[in-house]
Amino acid sequence: MNHDQPVQLNLGQWAERQALYVLQQQGFQLIVANYHCRYGEIDLIVKKDMELIFVEVKARSITKYAQSCESVNFSKQKKMMKSALCFLHAYPEFEQFYCRFDVFCFDFFQQFAKTIQHDFSKFTYDQQWIENAFTFDQEFINL
Repeated sequence: MNHDQPVQLNLGQWAERQALYVLQQQGFQLIVANYHCRYGEIDLIVKKDMELIFVEVKARSITKYAQSCESVNFSKQKKMMKSALCFLHAYPEFEQFYCRFDVFCFDFFQQFAKTIQHDFSKFTYDQQWIENAFTFDQEFINL
């Protein structure tokens, strides 16, 4: 295997790795990637000091519909909040952490199939990191 060749990933995998790289450059440590529970999935859970961040990563090729960040609608936010509560229940050592929800968006200027494996870093894209994109709401606290 040639280690000089870039790893070929689909768009979602690439975006998650890119978001994690940016977070790690800011001093965050990965707790878990692709956390699943009965309510849904959280792409990345990272921590720094006493801060726990639940991260949604979205990536899209050029489209006439919406930008990637616009796809994190209320329904998706609700699923993430419930999933975060499941995580906190399963891992009580994090219950005293300050929790927030961030969204990473990657919007590409090219049209391509997101399931095709590419070195996406060679394409032109906008990257947006929305810190505190949304917060826990009282109605979700009691599942």
